[in-house]
Amino acid sequence: MKQKLKIGIIDLVSKKPNENLWARIMNANFASIMPQVIGVWCEEQGHDVTYVCYTGKKDLIGELPLNADLVFIGAFTEAAQTAYALSNILRLDGAVTVLGGPHARCYPEDALNYFDYVTGFTDKKIISEILQDCSPHRPEGIHLSAKNQPFFLPGVKERWKFIEPTLQKAPWIKMVPMIGSLGCPYTCSFCIDSTVAYKPLDFDVLKEDLSFLLTKFKRPLVGWHDPNFGIRFDDYMNAIEEAIPEDSIDFIAESSLSVLTEPHVKRLRRNGFRAMLPGIESWFDLGNKSKTGKNTGMKKVELVSEQINMILRYMPYVQTNFVLGLDSDIGEEPFELTKKFIDLTPGAFPGYSLLSAFGRAAPLNLEYQEANRVLPFPFHFLDNNHAMNVKPANYTWHELYTNIIGLGEHTFSWHSILKRLAATKGFIPRWINVVRAVSSEGFGRLAYNKLILEQLNSNKKFRDYFEQETDELPKFYYNMIKEDLGPLWEYLPEGALYHDQNAYLNKNRERIAV
Repeated sequence: MKQKLKIGIIDLVSKKPNENLWARIMNANFASIMPQVIGVWCEEQGHDVTYVCYTGKKDLIGELPLNADLVFIGAFTEAAQTAYALSNILRLDGAVTVLGGPHARCYPEDALNYFDYVTGFTDKKIISEILQDCSPHRPEGIHLSAKNQPFFLPGVKERWKFIEPTLQKAPWIKMVPMIGSLGCPYTCSFCIDSTVAYKPLDFDVLKEDLSFLLTKFKRPLVGWHDPNFGIRFDDYMNAIEEAIPEDSIDFIAESSLSVLTEPHVKRLRRNGFRAMLPGIESWFDLGNKSKTGKNTGMKKVELVSEQINMILRYMPYVQTNFVLGLDSDIGEEPFELTKKFIDLTPGAFPGYSLLSAFGRAAPLNLEYQEANRVLPFPFHFLDNNHAMNVKPANYTWHELYTNIIGLGEHTFSWHSILKRLAATKGFIPRWINVVRAVSSEGFGRLAYNKLILEQLNSNKKFRDYFEQETDELPKFYYNMIKEDLGPLWEYLPEGALYHDQNAYLNKNRERIAV
């Protein structure tokens, strides 16, 4: 009989200790589903599991599952340096380490230097292989990936023993993570899900989980992790309506505007949907996702604003997502159009992301690397906001950051905050909008961008790094990583601050040559 293993699972929701108001209230609600799934699969094979969801509240080293035989770490790219340091600590303690999650999918070549196993698409078979082998692979780990995403995932009921203690870390809002589909039918060039075929999961599991949640909460709150919720709209709604009484659970989901027609929005509202996060992305591209066709510029602004205002008549909370610095953007117009949208749609909270190329995440990244447009920013800053690692096609860095700051000043001016407050229904949505605006996501990000522009204007070495005249990391970024990692800094492996930003291209060339 195979030896029973002591398994540790770490879900890095936060890359560093974080005590700001938004993080304290919300981070526990951003727990990932796959680390919990892996916990279920490991226990099914007879192993003991210790699960840690790190939200930034406590000393991470003190939470580590020491004396474990095998430790899985799930991380987004922004937490890569944290994950590398943790792997080093755990290996010194005698554990075999595994990296999964978005960073493992995007940068396997780099991660293999610091983990015994690095996983891409992960199904039950992949986990079984790791559990059966469970041996060190050094100095370079083993990359394992299934051909497709799994066809079945354990639901909330099976994952509850991992969900419940995580929700206990949330002081007020407690959001249960659920997922009903994988992949996305749209092909947004910057998105990691654009190359994953859309696939609904088992609706019977979905229905069982919704019924189960009504035994745990008087009125549950569910956050759907689907990349694009409601593609098979009637199937989803039928399943929800069959499983639970009307409007008995609150739901939050990310969906496309093409799905959010008024009849659909009315049905969503009847079934408890309280918040939607549609992607607008660009005023000059991706019209299929927003159902605006060939309309661009101000015409698209007017059409999208009209639709978002319609959604807000039925739902108290809408976040609209934009990507800044796309190749389709030229001059001040895209930013001015977004300001106009904010004025026309005061009830929506705008979420901004800088164009970023996450390794293997999208085929377009090969083109960026081929054109030598990808900068070697440390992973720590690749969170869509602290660094844009793609050299803009139509802006100087000074022009881009000047426009970003102007948009931020308009979005998070007290005038806009008060207009948003007045246009939002319900105490909690209003409160969330204000907190987001005055915390790190609003005021904090604006101050940070101003600091970047100041460095670009006054610091030649800093500017040279952005212009690819040097690959020497500016002290500004070096010091920030050191401060954020704190006690983990001394465990960061040698060379772990740097990576080959063109690894995807180089690997692709090797494959073609063979």
